[in-house]
Amino acid sequence: MPATDDSALALAAQLRGLTDAELGALLGAREVRGASIKDFFDLADAMLDPESIQLALGRLDRSTLITLGALGSADGAISAQDAAARVASLGADPAAVAGHLAHVVGLAIVTRADERYAVPAAVSRQLSQWPALGLPGLDELASAPAPAALVPVSQTEARVTDAVSAEHAFATSSAIAELISELQHEPARELARGGVALPDNKRLAASMSVDIDRVAELLEIAARAGLVALDSGRWMPTAASTRWLGGTSGERWARLAGAWLERLPADIRGILGHRAHAVWGEQLQEYVDWLFPAGGDRMRERVLVYTRDAQLLGITADHVPSTPGAALLADGPTAAASVMVSLFPTEVTQVYLQHDLSIVSPGPLAPRLDARLRTIADVEGRALASSYRVSVSSIYRAMAGGETVATIRQFLSEISLTGIPQPLEYLIVEAGTRYGLVRVATIDGDRASIRSTDDAMLRTLLVDHGISSLGLTRAGDRLVSRFDQALVFWTLSEARYPVTAEDSDGAVILLKRPQASRAAAHDAADSTANLIERLRLGSSSDPEVTGAAWLSRQLDVAIRAKLTLTVTVLLGDGSTADYQLEPASVAGGRLRALDRKADIERTLPLTSIVSVSPAK
Repeated sequence: MPATDDSALALAAQLRGLTDAELGALLGAREVRGASIKDFFDLADAMLDPESIQLALGRLDRSTLITLGALGSADGAISAQDAAARVASLGADPAAVAGHLAHVVGLAIVTRADERYAVPAAVSRQLSQWPALGLPGLDELASAPAPAALVPVSQTEARVTDAVSAEHAFATSSAIAELISELQHEPARELARGGVALPDNKRLAASMSVDIDRVAELLEIAARAGLVALDSGRWMPTAASTRWLGGTSGERWARLAGAWLERLPADIRGILGHRAHAVWGEQLQEYVDWLFPAGGDRMRERVLVYTRDAQLLGITADHVPSTPGAALLADGPTAAASVMVSLFPTEVTQVYLQHDLSIVSPGPLAPRLDARLRTIADVEGRALASSYRVSVSSIYRAMAGGETVATIRQFLSEISLTGIPQPLEYLIVEAGTRYGLVRVATIDGDRASIRSTDDAMLRTLLVDHGISSLGLTRAGDRLVSRFDQALVFWTLSEARYPVTAEDSDGAVILLKRPQASRAAAHDAADSTANLIERLRLGSSSDPEVTGAAWLSRQLDVAIRAKLTLTVTVLLGDGSTADYQLEPASVAGGRLRALDRKADIERTLPLTSIVSVSPAK
């Protein structure tokens, strides 16, 4: 329901004066859905809806709520100094009042004009109902003591915690590397109702060697770090994932942990930051419930998500902050990464190449070497000591990515503790000889064609059910598909054919694997940008364009709510005069209103009205 006082007028004017950046931040913080919002009055009404107000109040900590309550208990707008005096009289700290006022004004639950602050009546009404809802009133907010202090972490416990946290951090970084690698081969489909499709969920769980219930959590961590993104309904790696895979263990963890810290809401960061050396768990939850009286399940869930991911990232272990975790909260990801790396198992840079075409790493292989080895061999076992296997198809895959017989041989020679066994040498040479037997080009602008010097290979492609989705048909000495070159090329590559891409002149070209072009979060940003544009178009700062429309909406709100306004009118001699009027109707370009002070009815041309504002 729209507000029945002058709050909507004051708030609409305040919202209209915000910059686009400030407006965007507000719309995000208040989670405004803009489908039915056409102008700033609609937006003000949405902000003053009781459900929206309660949601915003749930985001405020106890100290800010005390300031808001003290402000609301005043008779009309008051200054920041008067607000601080009222807060001090309640026994609370007045030093933080300025920050609180800036915060609540930014959330549009307090209006500010001429450096005086007022709580809209709709907000005051909502606060007055708190005791009936089982929430604290103003006196209880100020008097209820905080829960007992959290238990500090002992030195012995810290050593155990660090060992466990390093294990978790290493496992999560490794699992996300597997996730990216698997998504490079085949993206995962996102369901319309949310969540990854079950077949893809099982596939990702198997590749990461984790329970299926953990896939969504690891996917969220990777998405938060910008390593994967949802594009056209499919989860795909981003360009940043390539750099991440080639980074050091410390750089990998720093990006994941840094994204966790960066996305940590300020309120939750404050909670965790002050408890970086204490046990979390149930006592932390008790403190959250006290600090955010109206936060309820929503705040508990927000804290739970970040504390859950803190466990996976090794920021905590069994609800106890690790040494790297405390460093992260205090000094940031770079400082924390240097601490975490010292806890990681020692990396190796050389492996054993065996006659059965397997490769065994005696310890965690340095990430840059692991990332390249994965292009040449398939991962068979992932642990502190990993194993890989080279095959004809894996060599084909490497060559599709730009490797040659010479570069593969050189790389394996550099990392091998045992040289290159003869069976592996034969395999590399044989794969190199056959590679390029299948060539994919573009015809007719966007369709793909396939040629080969081996007609038997073309006949095999035609009957292979594994690639039937390409819809291949014979066209003379070639096969053609309705799909483009990149899709056909990578489909054949994943099907383990010796395929290469070529241009119109027959020269070999390298194709990059498809990557996400944008993140799903951009959809929300686009929606916000569209709403801001709609608000600006409906309320331009140019009075010649929208001044009349703005005036009409102000008067309409005042008429419906029976509000008294200060109406500034331009007189014949060029001067202005202020009238305290209660608008009754607008018709024929004229305002009819009751002048309470003079106890007469006035009729004014709309063209002579300079401005209107809530009555003072």
